[in-house]
Amino acid sequence: MATAPKSTLKVLGAARKKQIREADGYKEQGNAFYIQKDYAEAFNYYTRAIDMCPKNASYYGNRAATLMMLSRYREALEDSQRAVRLDQSFTKGHLREGKCHLSLGNAMAASRCFQKVLELDPDNGQAQPELRSAESILEYERMAEMGFDKRDYRMVVFCMDRALESASACHRFKILKAECLALLGRYPEAQSVASDILRMDSTNADALYVRGLCLYYEDCIDKAVQFFVQALRMAPDHEKARLACRNAKALKAKKEEGNKAFKEGRFDAAYVLYSEALTIDPNNIKTNAKLYCNRATVGSKLKKVEQAIEDCTKAIKLDDSYIKAYLRRAQCCMETEQYEEAVRDYEKVYQTEKTKEHKQLLKQAQLELKKSKRNDYYKVLGVDKSASEEEIKKAYRKRALLHHPDRHSGAAAEVQKEEEKKFKEVGEAFSVLSDPKKKSRYDSGQDLEDEGMNMGDFDANNIFKAFFGGPGGFSFEAAGPGNFFFQFG
Repeated sequence: MATAPKSTLKVLGAARKKQIREADGYKEQGNAFYIQKDYAEAFNYYTRAIDMCPKNASYYGNRAATLMMLSRYREALEDSQRAVRLDQSFTKGHLREGKCHLSLGNAMAASRCFQKVLELDPDNGQAQPELRSAESILEYERMAEMGFDKRDYRMVVFCMDRALESASACHRFKILKAECLALLGRYPEAQSVASDILRMDSTNADALYVRGLCLYYEDCIDKAVQFFVQALRMAPDHEKARLACRNAKALKAKKEEGNKAFKEGRFDAAYVLYSEALTIDPNNIKTNAKLYCNRATVGSKLKKVEQAIEDCTKAIKLDDSYIKAYLRRAQCCMETEQYEEAVRDYEKVYQTEKTKEHKQLLKQAQLELKKSKRNDYYKVLGVDKSASEEEIKKAYRKRALLHHPDRHSGAAAEVQKEEEKKFKEVGEAFSVLSDPKKKSRYDSGQDLEDEGMNMGDFDANNIFKAFFGGPGGFSFEAAGPGNFFFQFG
């Protein structure tokens, strides 16, 4: 085999030495820019050095350090790995590889790198704390997994925040945090995290899934489905996106069926359909709040007023800013004469939306509450609010005779006291309802004391005498056990 002449070898050797000197020159220039924190220029000069001497481990190590400062950890990891392949004893290369793994969230690989550093240099001051950081990340991952299984999403967010202090470039940790933020209803934070990742990688299926999840939980179902479909294009086996997409479509379809049945007056069917929709995804808070409120509306139509109130309460528990649910509950409370509860709900509504309509609803509830705290004279006489003058007189005659003290003179003291009270109430009721002016004020909720009528000094016997008349007064006399009749003198 022919060999090159010595003169040729000398020329090649000289050229090689010159190339190495030039490469070292580029390296020194790169170092100068690195010190000045001009990492982009440092990267360029280290790259020139590598182009001239592609088998120099330190050049790759330096460029890896620069890429780390530029937060380009995946590229830095590749350079670090090339460096240690070229020189297995290159301590800084192993250390940088470990730091890249750590920043990218691969704590197991990072641990192996730091252990290798300590094998080569047991007194290395950087490897030991980095190894502890890797071990901490592994523990936070374990805790987060347990938290997710238990639906303790706050714990997961806490663990991921701690892990990201060392693994700042780990998309996996960021996505898990964003997903749990969405499950906690913290949609703007979750979207912000997902959007940051999508700006760097528009094809990231996990980030697309989280964006869709936020929209889905904010009841923007059509837009959510678009993101789920896009995520499945990027990753056909993405099970979470597949499940969320299926739930979103099913929820929308069932809700629309319920709405259609309600509009057509098929209230029983609408009630069933809304109930079925509520079983599809317990995590979808906003949509479920609307479904509960819709079911409450149907329940009210079906005269299931107490159930309607309960459904409104469930809707408000899911979304305490849901004005429609407060209004619906207040209306049901008004129907069932639960005026204090109605006033509280209308106050909440009016504090949020100060409209004339809401102010009027609140005033009406306050009036009914005020009226409810006084004697209901219609109930006392046992007549409807639409009773005629003759019906009111007839009712008074019946109740006055039933509760007159003389009729119960032989009863126990407690019974006599109770009947006297009822007799007085009957007289009050008749006095007010038989007077058109007083009745009008009473019906409108105004205070009767303004008319000069002090019920505390009211004498029911005067009303009784005036009603039954007779110059000699009246008395009850026994006509056998349990039988009574009037005797006028």
